[in-house]
Amino acid sequence: PLPWLLVALLALVLGMPLLRPLFAATFPALDRPLYAQDPFGVQLLWHLAIVAGSSPVSLLVGVVAGVFVTRPGGREFRPMVEALAAIAQTIPPVAVLAIAVPLIGFGALPALIALALYGLLPIVRATIAGIESVQSSVTEAADGLGLGRMQRLARVELPLALPVLMGGVHSSVIINIGTATLASTVGARTLGLPIIVGLSGFNDAYVIQGALVVGLLAVVVDLAFDRLTRRAGV
Repeated sequence: PLPWLLVALLALVLGMPLLRPLFAATFPALDRPLYAQDPFGVQLLWHLAIVAGSSPVSLLVGVVAGVFVTRPGGREFRPMVEALAAIAQTIPPVAVLAIAVPLIGFGALPALIALALYGLLPIVRATIAGIESVQSSVTEAADGLGLGRMQRLARVELPLALPVLMGGVHSSVIINIGTATLASTVGARTLGLPIIVGLSGFNDAYVIQGALVVGLLAVVVDLAFDRLTRRAGV
């Protein structure tokens, strides 16, 4: 259903103004039943840009941390790394934003920091689990072929760990798509803006419009990840 859902997402985003009569009939008490401050297409692009900007940071830091604690010299740091990653996801993103704003100001940057921290835990755990799933006989065979530690990691361990790692990346991105809606509380332009404006102004129509687009976007990205991993044989 991915192509049809993608078409539905684009139709909803671009055709939202056409739904004004529907929302006006559903919420007759509202003077402004359709969010019109920013086009939903622009909000969608900004939302995707924030997720695309934070997810690679989570991926890089998470994989490096996960690989480090699976090496002989880093195993003693594993409890600390896992605890820090868990804390980063346990702290509400709003709290991270509240701390970051006084230091670096409003806008997209504090949102990028919060999302990057929030997406770490699934990737760290998936990296560790993926590398640990590689059988010792495989690594011993790689050593027998004369591969160094870095060569073994790059040519054997990470490729074999890729299916599990992709599952962590998948979870991290989907989490950030939903969490990015909170970025609008600090001035970032995302699909969370109509939701926040609707909640603050008691406008349920705005909340529904924003939630529909965010929810459909998450479903489309989720199915796109599934299709990508299947085609890649991961």
